[in-house]
This record gives sequence, C-alpha cells and structure tokens, in this order.
Amino acid sequence: MKKILFVGAEAMPFAATGGLGDVLGSLPTALAATGEADVRVMLPLYAQISDAWRSQMKTEATFTVSLAWRKLYCGIKSLQKDGVTYYFIDNEYYFKRGALYGEYDDGERFAYFCMAAMEAIGQLGFYPDVLHAHDWQAALCPVYLNVVYRNHEGYENIKTVFTIHNIEYQGKYSFAILGDVFSLGQGERDRMDYDGCINLMKGAIVTANIVSTVSPRYAEEICTPEYSHGLSPILNENRAKLCGILNGIDYVYYNPSKDGELAANFSWRTKQKKVENKLALQRETGLPERADVPLLSIISRLVSHKGLDIITDMIENLLASKDAQLVVLGKGDDRYERFFKELEQRYPDRVRALLCYDRDLAKRIYAATDIFLMPSKSEPCGLSQMIASRYGAIPVVRETGGLYDSIKPYWEEKGKMYGNGFTFANYSTAELYDRIVAAIDVWNDPARRDKLISKIMRTDFSWGQSALRYMQMYQNL
Repeated sequence: MKKILFVGAEAMPFAATGGLGDVLGSLPTALAATGEADVRVMLPLYAQISDAWRSQMKTEATFTVSLAWRKLYCGIKSLQKDGVTYYFIDNEYYFKRGALYGEYDDGERFAYFCMAAMEAIGQLGFYPDVLHAHDWQAALCPVYLNVVYRNHEGYENIKTVFTIHNIEYQGKYSFAILGDVFSLGQGERDRMDYDGCINLMKGAIVTANIVSTVSPRYAEEICTPEYSHGLSPILNENRAKLCGILNGIDYVYYNPSKDGELAANFSWRTKQKKVENKLALQRETGLPERADVPLLSIISRLVSHKGLDIITDMIENLLASKDAQLVVLGKGDDRYERFFKELEQRYPDRVRALLCYDRDLAKRIYAATDIFLMPSKSEPCGLSQMIASRYGAIPVVRETGGLYDSIKPYWEEKGKMYGNGFTFANYSTAELYDRIVAAIDVWNDPARRDKLISKIMRTDFSWGQSALRYMQMYQNL
C-alpha cells in the first residue's frame, strides 16, 4: 500500500478560499477509496477552523521547529475523516490571523509551515513513499526535503510531486531574506533564483521528481509565454517530468438528487423537477417567476481573466435581442461590480447582481441555471463548469485549460448528439455572443434541450478516473 502525504495550505471542509481547497478536500478521499493508499493531509491549524472540527482533534506531538535563527513552537493535531488522516500544524503566531493569505509575512508563515511539515514526518514516524506538495505555499517542502532532510533516517527514499494549481501566484521574494526568512544558504541561490529574485515555485519545479498541473491542456499551455507568467523557460527545461491530470468534483457534496439546499431534488432521470429550483430562485431574488425564460448565470470572481471583459462587452446586446434572465454571483474588481449593479438597475426584471461569496447560494443558482457562462481567458482546471453540468446547466465556455478538457462542443449528425456544451476558441466577444445564442436556441427547443441536458448530467466529473491516474503517477515514481 502506497503511503501518500499531501501538504497544502487549505482543504475543505476545514478552511478554504477556492479550488485548491476543493481539491485537497476531495482527492485524498478518492485515493483512499481505491484501497491502494494510506493517505494523509497536512495543513495549517487556522483560526477559521471551527470548534466543531477542533473538538474531534487529538494532539499527536509538540516540538520545536528551527527556521534560520528562530526556535518555534509546533503542535500537531489530527483527526480522521472519510478514510483520510488530517494533520493540523498548530502555531497561533502564524495561523491565528484574520485571513488564510494576504498577510504581510506570508513568506515567513509558509516557510515555517513547510519546515514544520518536514519535521513532523519524523516526529510522527510516518515516512511517506510520496510527498505531494501543492502550489507556492507548499513549494518549499521538496526544497527542504532535499537540502535539509534527505540524509535523515527515514527520509532517504521519499519521492516528491509538486502540483501547480495556478501559475500566476509563484511566491516571489527578495534575496535579502534568503537566509533570514527561508533558512537557505547561498549554495541554494541558483536553485531558488529566477529573474533576480527568490521564486519558490521555481525552486519546487527544479527539485520535485514530478511536476503536475490540474488539466492536460494547462500542462501544455504553461509551457508557452502567453500562459506561464514568466516561467515557461523553466517548465520547458523540466518538461520531461511535467504532466496534467484533470481535477474532479466531490459527488457527495455536489449532488442535486440529495442536496438539502435545493427547493427540489432531481437527477437526469427527473430533470423536469429542475424548473422548481428556477422558480424558487426567481422568488428569492425578486425576479419574475417564469419557467419559459432561459436563466443564464455567472458564478465567478469578477476579474478580467475570468472573461468578464468580453461578457460586459456583449451582455446588453444579448439582453436586447433575446428573452433571457441573468444572475451574477461573485465579488471582484470594482468596475465589474459596478457594471452588474448598474445593469440590474437598467433591467430590474431580468438581471440580479449578488455581490458576495456564498457556497449554499451558489448551489441554489447552479440548480436553477439553464445556461452557465464561463468564457475564461485562462483556466487551469475550473470546477464551476463541472458543478454546473452536474446540476443540469448547459455550459458555455472558452476552449482553454481544463475547460477544453472537460467541455466538448455540441453538434448533431444523423440524429446523434455529440458534446456536452458550447465552446469557442478565440477570446472574442463575437464568438461568445454566438455560442450563447446557439445555447439559447437549443434550450428553446424542448426535445433537443431534454436530450442535451440528460447527456450533460451523465458526464462523469467524479474523482474516480482522476484518482486512478494519480495512483498510476505515484506507481511510476
């Protein structure tokens, strides 16, 4: 049985801000369910983790972590959930904060986290076959393993995987703090140096045995200057150890047939009940209750790279030409928040802008949605298009990253239907408009609509296949 240790900065349902938390909350469970792996996860004990979870934890160890000149307390607490052991690194100075990230000393906080994780391996006596680190916050784990711990008993044969969830965030710092904060000597300067500064992600890329990303397409894209945020030369140098595995979604948490948040539960066999969720959302948001109008939705951070600029360029033309309603859920740049609030004021019977982040409300919107818009400029994997599909919405996406890998274009020939959504290639207002109109036309044809939604809802976005690919990757190590 393989021993796998995940190290990452967040995991559902304990503490999460986005897709990384979703993955670390569900992939370990899927791997454990194969019966082929002893899976454990290590993350910080944030202040945001509820008392309900803390009451289930037990203390495994307390010890001192050395980070440069500092001698720092570390406690390890654990709990079991769904066949996975979760370890929480306890240090209130670093993790009792108002937010998970965005603190002035994030570099030091996560250097401590990585050093504590490496020290905890020996303290716990759990020496994994594979140490799997995620994103820049855990990037120092493979570095510290090789620089500090490789010659320690038990650490000699640990293999490392580093997963890039979003290459935009790399962990860049001045070399002035190489020793003082990161506890690395000048001999490690070349390993960590990129464009004249410390780049934690670069250090992990050159150190890890395998570098993975969250979709096959994204693994190709980040080797190009357009998508790599400057790291394409390093990734091309290390391309032989680069691979992409598409994420899945938690089919227990996202389950329209049992979801307690919904006005009416449904499956692909009982999809006619989906309309009850649309009527309920219309009541909840004050929109006219109409079963006959297609409800479009956007559930996203309101930022340009999510496609908001091409949406805002065409949405009024769409509303002028088509009978449709639009619900927007999310927060982000002021200009987009103002745009959708003003659009709501101009179209009070057709548009609602809900400027917040609410996971339960998001599920109600997914269940109510007829057509889901996700025209991202870049998207490493994307989970929203999968969740929307699970809840019977027709996705309209741009062919990039995980959107390309998960949604294939709809077309029909000789009575046979292909694809599971509407896609477009160029980052273009005109192409987005055209695909939304095509989706609305199919939705307005009940026979084609029912056939397509049944096909969409039966697309398998569970972790099952992805977990098998991860297990194969670990076996190859």
